[in-house]
Amino acid sequence: MQGEELENAAPAIHQTVGSRHVLDSELNDEVEDPIDTREIFDLIRLIRDPEHPNSLEQLGVVNHEHIKVDNHNNRIVIQFTPTIPHCSMATLIGLSIRVRLLRAMPKRFKVDVEIYPDTHVNRDAVNKQLADKERVAAALENVHLCNVRSSHWVHIFSKLMVTGC
Repeated sequence: MQGEELENAAPAIHQTVGSRHVLDSELNDEVEDPIDTREIFDLIRLIRDPEHPNSLEQLGVVNHEHIKVDNHNNRIVIQFTPTIPHCSMATLIGLSIRVRLLRAMPKRFKVDVEIYPDTHVNRDAVNKQLADKERVAAALENVHLCNVRSSHWVHIFSKLMVTGC
């Protein structure tokens, strides 16, 4: 974001939890093991923030406590916390989380991504955008067709937010 003023020029950096030990049974495709919240956290914690050279975990945007996994009903709910209450990148961050999970998780899971209560001034509007299946499908299609790298997602998602396509 060269030449542009950052909304949050000095975000707080949080301690990270580090990698978890993966058991041999988790690597065996013949053993059915339930998906847990830590597994989901590991999938999203290293996503880079669109404004800063830090991960969502380092910035405290995602944490283990705000993830719910219901294996029985095939549902995952992620609540994230923007670094500031008026973060203009909240939709982009939410879409990045959702796309990461939709690409990594078995198709049987319904993935919901939303802003944690009382942490963003436009929480309802952003959550509505994040729940818009057409918008998420367009994001997935554009990323897939263009075969873009993660660093280019800001451009793709920004275009989606402006044009709605």
